Amino acid sequence: MKGRLSWICHGPTRANREGRFPDDEPLEAKATERIQLTSSRLGTVDRAWTSPALRARQTAAAMGLDATTQPSLRECDYGRWQGRSISELHETDPEALSLWMLNLNAAPHGGESLSAVFARVGDWMNGHIDDGGHTVVVTHATVIRAAILHVLQAPSSAFWTIDIEPLGVVEMTSDGRRWQLRFPNAAR
Repeated sequence: MKGRLSWICHGPTRANREGRFPDDEPLEAKATERIQLTSSRLGTVDRAWTSPALRARQTAAAMGLDATTQPSLRECDYGRWQGRSISELHETDPEALSLWMLNLNAAPHGGESLSAVFARVGDWMNGHIDDGGHTVVVTHATVIRAAILHVLQAPSSAFWTIDIEPLGVVEMTSDGRRWQLRFPNAAR
């Protein structure tokens, strides 16, 4: 194994709890305790990256990581849907919501398409395939799901079958030629 990459989803926010598209909201006050439990499992970290979003930067800081902000790891730009609930969109704009979920090239919200997120994340991963040591990335569920699709070379429709919770951790390794998913032994 040449390098290890730990993807960590930012801590819980009000938008998570309320089923809303995220805005640049802070972490919930009760998140700190859970963040400390997550960070205790990481071991030695050689480098850390974070999304520019406040909730990701707060999570990295609470973990004690000296993380570099990386725009490629940002959340999807949900345009005019930011801050709106999915249930509200089901009521007010069901056609646009359906289009967005069925056509990953579509951006009916005026922001970024999911296929653009997939390309951005894949490019970032390809640029870091030779990194040795342990890298930690604090980012968003959407970005982590895109990373998993990239590793598995799965169809983009599989995006909707992956669930990443706040503070969820996904491990990957690289031998310098390819990325692999890694499922570490919980007893280590």
